[in-house]
Amino acid sequence: MDKIYLNKMEFYGYHGLFPEENKLGQRFYVDLELDVDLEQAGKTDDMNASIDYGEIYQVTKGIVEGEAKKLVEAVAEDVADRLLGAFSKMEGCRVKVIKPDPPIPGHYQSVAIEIYRSRG
Repeated sequence: MDKIYLNKMEFYGYHGLFPEENKLGQRFYVDLELDVDLEQAGKTDDMNASIDYGEIYQVTKGIVEGEAKKLVEAVAEDVADRLLGAFSKMEGCRVKVIKPDPPIPGHYQSVAIEIYRSRG
């Protein structure tokens, strides 16, 4: 299957278990890998045969910057569900949500989760 990638999209959201996270918010990064048949788009150079990357970004932004969730797992699930519902050309998607500054002790670059969802 062909792929469309949107990498390191940056958003500001209020997701987390702790009240401080819900009040102060923090940065989140999202990487998407979308399974789409791109052969027709490549052969015809017709945007209608592909998916508008800007629309993908806006759907993702609306979720990550929208209603606060306790878990980044829930954020990723919502992104995958809405993308599959909104874009019929998409056969599947991998969603990675990265939380660079979680309020847990230790030294690390970030924490992240990744899910894959598909039609069928």
